[in-house]
Formats: sequence, structure tokens, C-alpha cells
Amino acid sequence: MQIQIRAAMARDYEAAVKILSQVQDMHVEWRPDIYRHTSHLMSMEEFQQAAEDHTFFVAENEKNQVIGILQIMFKHVEGPSHTTRDFIFVDRMAVDEAYRGAGVGHKMFDFLKGLKAEKNMDAIELQVNAKNTAAYEMYRKYGFTEKSINLELLEP
Repeated sequence: MQIQIRAAMARDYEAAVKILSQVQDMHVEWRPDIYRHTSHLMSMEEFQQAAEDHTFFVAENEKNQVIGILQIMFKHVEGPSHTTRDFIFVDRMAVDEAYRGAGVGHKMFDFLKGLKAEKNMDAIELQVNAKNTAAYEMYRKYGFTEKSINLELLEP
């Protein structure tokens, strides 16, 4: 399968929201105490702004169908207790359920590695839901390592 990563455009909005909804459904299933079903995952205005800011990208197949989405942030960390670092933070990354396991995620990371080099960034970082073992394994296979672990205490 041919996969191309490109900047998002207004015409991609419906496909992007469909993919975001698929991921939201998984999160609701895993943690209904935290996540809820909603039809407002991202407004058209938010989407267009991210596209204009060059922080939202789509993966499309050879039929020009959007099969994955990628939203990033450029972060700068500087302070007395940290070394100065610039990195790309993956805010949202999702692949249409029909195309999971087909290499779309790896293609998006290849794209990010190129962007990291182009922008002279220090790293690429992301977070993953502890229940999303498939995504976690894909990230590990690509070469990501654990930087920190978030924990929670629900009982008093």
C-alpha cells in the first residue's frame, strides 16, 4: 500500500473527525470514568487553525483516502532544573481502524523524523494510554523508550 503524509486541508476535516471518534470510542471503553462520548472532538475552526499552523497532517492511501491523522506541537523547555530542549510532541495520532497494522503509524513517524531533522529538534515525544497496548507495542518497535510513567490513585 502506498502511504503519503501531507499537510491537512479543510477538505480532510470529516475524515479526521471520523478517525478521532474511533479513538475516542476506545478511550471511553477503556476508561468510562475519565472519557465520554462526544460529537465535539475538534471544531472546524480548531482544525483549520492547526492546518494553518502546520501542526496537523494526514496520511492518505493511493486512492487519496485519509487513513490516519497526526497533530503535533513544537515544545521548548528551558529552566534551572532542565537542560534546554526543543522537541516535537505528538498531541494526536490515530489510524483508521481498517488500516491499523498496515504500517501507517511507522510512515507517520518516518515523516516526523524528517521534520525533526528539518527543524533541528532534539526529540519526538508522545504519551500513550496504558490500556492501548497495540499502540504501545508499535511505539516500542519503532524505537521509542519510556521517559516517564504517570500513575493515579483513585481510592481515598
